[in-house]
Amino acid sequence: MLNNENMDRFAALAEPNRRRMIEIIAAQGEIAASDISNQFDISPSAVSQHLKVLREAELVKMEKRAQQRIYSINPQGVDEMWEWLSQMRKFWNERFDALDALLLTEHNTPKGNNDEHNTN
Repeated sequence: MLNNENMDRFAALAEPNRRRMIEIIAAQGEIAASDISNQFDISPSAVSQHLKVLREAELVKMEKRAQQRIYSINPQGVDEMWEWLSQMRKFWNERFDALDALLLTEHNTPKGNNDEHNTN
C-alpha cells in the first residue's frame, strides 16, 4: 500500500514552489539549477533546498556537468507514485461500485403494501 517513500514524495509535492519546479523540469527535460533558480523570486539557496527535497524524495535526478548541476525527472519515482494512485483509484472505484449496486437494489426493492392497514 503506501510506504514511507511514497509518503515522502507526496509531502515533497505539497509545497507549491516544488510542484512548479517539477513542472519546469518536466517541460525542459533537463535543466540547470541556475536556470531553475532564475524562474523564482526566492533566493538561490532556497531553490537549492527545494531541489534537495525533490532529490531525496527521488522525484528528480541530478547530474553534475562541469560547474553545473543538471536536473531531470526521475521516471521511477513518478511511476511508483502513479502506481500507488492507481491502486487507490481501483480500491475506491470498487467501493463506489458496490455502493451503487446496493443503492440500486434498495431502490428497486418493492416497499411493503400499506393498503392492508387502511380500514375504510
